[in-house]
Amino acid sequence: MASISSSCFTYGWKYDVFLSFRGQDTRHGFTGYLYKALTDRGIHIFIDDEELQRGEQIMPSLVKAIAETRIAILVFSKNYAFSSFCLDELVHVLDLIKEKGRLVLPVFYDVDPSDVRHQRGSYKEALAKHEERFQNDKEKVQKWRIALSQAADLSGYHFKHG
Repeated sequence: MASISSSCFTYGWKYDVFLSFRGQDTRHGFTGYLYKALTDRGIHIFIDDEELQRGEQIMPSLVKAIAETRIAILVFSKNYAFSSFCLDELVHVLDLIKEKGRLVLPVFYDVDPSDVRHQRGSYKEALAKHEERFQNDKEKVQKWRIALSQAADLSGYHFKHG
């Protein structure tokens, strides 16, 4: 697997993997372990707290990192949809699938994929809050809804405690 990292530069990718996750849910658990396991195998990963430089604007840096990445792993957790940053990342990641055929692997961490697809449970609650917050930009929330449905339709991994 170490050859993956060396090949990313050959094909113009800066990163092998872009990790999208809600920090408070999984940073010090599942995502942290996944990050360590992949980096131990020589896989170069973009993770926001490691790669963003202090003083950098967050969204332009994330969009650039997404564009320079070969594979995106989306870790959907209970509070993922409460983060407008996560939802914006999701839209950009899915745009790359359409434009450049990038590989996207969703991981449903203690969340049912159908709750993500149909925006039920915490996803319904999060999007209702976003609709209140972005009353003047309903198109933004609609893009997030569509992106969540599309991502949940992708073949991925479902992780449940127990």
